[in-house]
Amino acid sequence: MNKIAKFIKKKNKSKIISLTAYSKNIASIIDKHCDLILVGDSLGSVLYNFTSTKKVTLDMMIEHSKSVRMGISKSLMIVDMPHNTYKNPKEALKNAKKIISQTKCDGVKLEGGKKKYKIIENLIKNKIPVMGHLGLLPQSAKNFRYKGKEKVERKEILRDAKLLEKAGVFSIVLECVESSLSKDITRSVKIPTIGIGASVHCDGQVLVTDDLIGLNKISARFVKKYANIEKHINDAVLKFKKEVIKTQFPQKKHSY
Repeated sequence: MNKIAKFIKKKNKSKIISLTAYSKNIASIIDKHCDLILVGDSLGSVLYNFTSTKKVTLDMMIEHSKSVRMGISKSLMIVDMPHNTYKNPKEALKNAKKIISQTKCDGVKLEGGKKKYKIIENLIKNKIPVMGHLGLLPQSAKNFRYKGKEKVERKEILRDAKLLEKAGVFSIVLECVESSLSKDITRSVKIPTIGIGASVHCDGQVLVTDDLIGLNKISARFVKKYANIEKHINDAVLKFKKEVIKTQFPQKKHSY
């Protein structure tokens, strides 16, 4: 059984743990605890201070993914296809093949439902594993409110989830989706749902690692900070500074 099949089998058996990574160092730490590591286009805001993920390029994703690959030994590794790299089936296939061949990842993630159906279907027919993404879609969002409040929107997202399953995606990220809708979707599809701001009813959860460890000054409702790494870094640098000023560092054992 391959890694994707094992991942799907986790549905209804155990919660799926997923986090983001953009470098080998972080990947090697979280790999021990994750089922899936996502090289997200969130690196645009986290690392490059972009105001939108739309500025993230294919080359950026590939270079960071190469680094992440070196830190992973057991987790499934999925790479976001950035904005404007999957406008049609031909372009999507070319870029997805490039990502997989250069990064050795296990699959790619695309945003969108019905409008991306043929593109996703074509990728899967060409043996490219695809993870779907519904709800709030950062690459195309005009507003960043949660999704599923209105009846029409609820029906559309549920329909899209079933369409993505039909197309052959192995999992779906539900971002900022109303709780009862997330529950309905998770019950309605046979593939795992991974939530971010989409309630405990999903089959698993994903967060941006920098948010989780308190390295990113974000106050989104769906983020819980489990550590304050910023404080640890500050304390370490302050200690280094003091020792250098007092000529306590480097000592003889640190010198040649």
